[in-house]
Amino acid sequence: MKKTKILLMTFITLFVINGCDEEDFELSNPSGLSPETYFRTEAQVQSAVNAVYANMQTMGLYTRTYFFAMDLMSREVVGNPQLEADKVVYQQWSFDASHAPIAWYWDSCYRGINKANFVINNEERISAIPSSLLNDERKAKFIGEAKYMRAFYYFLLVTRFGDVPLITDIPDDGSGFPRSPEEDVWNQIIADLNDASQSLLPKEDTENGRATQGAAYALLGKSHLYREQYQEALNAFDNIYGEYSLEDDYFANFREEDEFGPESIFEVQFDDDLGNSAVWNSNSSGEGANEVTFRGQEYGFNDWFNVYPSDMLLDEYEEGDIRYDETFYFVGDTFAGGLIEALPNDRRAAWRKYQNYYKDANEDQASGINFKVIRYADVLLMMAEAENALGNPSEAIGYINEVRERAELNPLAMGLSQDEVFDAIVHERFVELAGEQVRFPDLVRWGLADEVLSPYGYQEGIHNIWPIPNDEIVANDAISQEDQNPGY
Repeated sequence: MKKTKILLMTFITLFVINGCDEEDFELSNPSGLSPETYFRTEAQVQSAVNAVYANMQTMGLYTRTYFFAMDLMSREVVGNPQLEADKVVYQQWSFDASHAPIAWYWDSCYRGINKANFVINNEERISAIPSSLLNDERKAKFIGEAKYMRAFYYFLLVTRFGDVPLITDIPDDGSGFPRSPEEDVWNQIIADLNDASQSLLPKEDTENGRATQGAAYALLGKSHLYREQYQEALNAFDNIYGEYSLEDDYFANFREEDEFGPESIFEVQFDDDLGNSAVWNSNSSGEGANEVTFRGQEYGFNDWFNVYPSDMLLDEYEEGDIRYDETFYFVGDTFAGGLIEALPNDRRAAWRKYQNYYKDANEDQASGINFKVIRYADVLLMMAEAENALGNPSEAIGYINEVRERAELNPLAMGLSQDEVFDAIVHERFVELAGEQVRFPDLVRWGLADEVLSPYGYQEGIHNIWPIPNDEIVANDAISQEDQNPGY
């Protein structure tokens, strides 16, 4: 049992800010909670901050939609015949603005942002709590967590939708918010992460699952990298280089018992011991017992097996790369249920990463394996990318070789050109981070999505971002169909 989990479900019935409607922000009800009466103790502040994390554990994000959408769009997986129609659309590039899971994704992020804003906008009241009840370091840490999570949700939004409403205050009426330029959203993300990096605590001084100083620097560096601000990215990453290390065993990153190890920078937490009674009712709210992800059963070869690893992904591995066998199962392998004599539909391989088959013969809907959002290998490869873009391929090769060494591969030779090093980075990120939802945004930002994905239906200028959900256009008086993304 994971005793270090953030206990989200115990307070969500006490404190939830769920949406953008006026009634959700009505704080003057004398029989209800209000900032004036609520932010008086450390327990109250912590409950408000805990609520911000809960929206990662929704059907719109890491419980279901996020991994399906990103893995299918990147062509890391392909659907088996029984894959549900609302997942097939990502593989076929046939989703549109009416697609419900895209609306859940949008809503999950904005509900999390609203909760973060409630904490951040009450910083003065939190600061006024007597130091005997809450010391200044922890006050700053709580605000830092809210700013990190607001940046995280906006990162998920801006990379999937482009221009999005930028909301940093608690709405005081029912008016909608227009789309803000993508550049403004990125600037807010970077400002929040700069602030968070100064107030959050190191990993060793932080409860597992919460945002840390290292997580803030990692996401800050990633945000600068996405903006092609390479020196700024390196400056952020330099703060954590050497503060983390690669797991000796690659597969340890994806075992439940080895979570929060030396390579882990930020994880989305799940724990099937904490309950899942609300999971089917939590498309976006984050309310109730929703502490599990469906990924194990959805991807499991001995269970639903809705998707399987693509040939494109399998063919990318070099001979001798130990990640091949630690990422996938093959006929002839053994698992907790015995020998794999055949795979359903005669598939070439099945997923081992994030599966419970190392200890269970069958998956169930309640997988408690955490999602690695950022781990140190990812940072090393992003540092390599930034160095190479700045014209320093030799430095880039050094970072790449740190990752290759664990994979038991020969190091890249010095003297490669900048283009050759870039190709090596593209390859290394593909195989190192397979099935970790980074491939599709990588292809988009590198300008490679059309080349790699157009044979499967991808259209450049349309599918690089998602449509603004129809639900938002209907509900938000500041956004109309004329504001919709091109092609939708």
